[in-house]
Amino acid sequence: MFSRANRNHTLHGILLIALFSFSAFYLAEIPLLKNLSLSPLIIGIVLGMLYANSLRNQLPETWVPGIRFCTKQLLRAGIVLYGFRLTLAQVAEIGPAAVTTDAIVVAVTIFLGIGVGRLLGIDRDTALMTATGSAVCGAAAVLGAEPVVRCEGYKTAIAVSTVVIFGTISMFLYPALYRAGWLDALGPLGTAVYTGSTLHEVAHVAGAGNAMDPADTLGIAGPATITKMIRVMMLAPVLVIMGMALSGRRRAAKEKNEENGERRKIAVPWFAFGFIGVIGLNTLLQYLCGAATVKDIPLNGAIEYADTLLLTMAMTALGAETSFDKFKQAGTKPFLLAFLLYVWLVFGGYLLTKYLVPALT
Repeated sequence: MFSRANRNHTLHGILLIALFSFSAFYLAEIPLLKNLSLSPLIIGIVLGMLYANSLRNQLPETWVPGIRFCTKQLLRAGIVLYGFRLTLAQVAEIGPAAVTTDAIVVAVTIFLGIGVGRLLGIDRDTALMTATGSAVCGAAAVLGAEPVVRCEGYKTAIAVSTVVIFGTISMFLYPALYRAGWLDALGPLGTAVYTGSTLHEVAHVAGAGNAMDPADTLGIAGPATITKMIRVMMLAPVLVIMGMALSGRRRAAKEKNEENGERRKIAVPWFAFGFIGVIGLNTLLQYLCGAATVKDIPLNGAIEYADTLLLTMAMTALGAETSFDKFKQAGTKPFLLAFLLYVWLVFGGYLLTKYLVPALT
């Protein structure tokens, strides 16, 4: 990506996303948009989607690696830096509720996806990939599962497109439900756990949490991200269990790849562990500085601004990868499966959170 031959083109893509992101910061300060609680992250993904469905085909294809760099590396860096807004005390406070809710959501979504996929006549690989993306962490989970399932490339693309579509819808839906008062019964902690345990992408959780609680004064944005990161870390055991269940197919595929001289590795979400590590570092800094809150730690404000910029760039780039063509690529049945899983996450997740979180806190 950053080889000497491609470096300038990649930087052009990154600078394009940066331009849109700074524009999002500017637009977020307009009184009307500010009153609507539209953060730079939300505005950024809208600008990215407008670009994806208008000018995208007019710009050099060589800029695409720079855009994808923002959706992956910058997103992970932004999530790691997000740890400077949190402490281990907050993690301990939300831990049992988040872990239990996440585990139930992940397990039910995967098994529901396999069962409904079979009823709809969808092949097992497509159903499993779509269910994994909906259950764990969206496109990242799909890409992580691909080396285990070893399905055709177009099936991976279909699964990614469906989870990106519904994850993006959720990022706008949840703040709207919150502002309408429909999530009041959950309380701040319940809203955070609900958001983190049911939205697809890490970026979507960050965007929705930021829209509902920009300064994290209500205890929604931070705990939502913690809940989501616990869910992301569940990708590793999910892949192990999936590998054991598909051991016969994996063994045959492994022998074939070895014959062709290929070796494939399972993706590990290391940025999730970096996120937890930064939370630990921030807890230590708060203790050493004697700060009452994380915002009183020196340079915390500058780090938070830089983190918001990185997340805005990631959201903008994610929008730039979301064109209307994805609806066509997904097809009817996989789209219907993803929709039914989405209904479970929105309504089933709400009921689960409403009754489970109070019992565990």
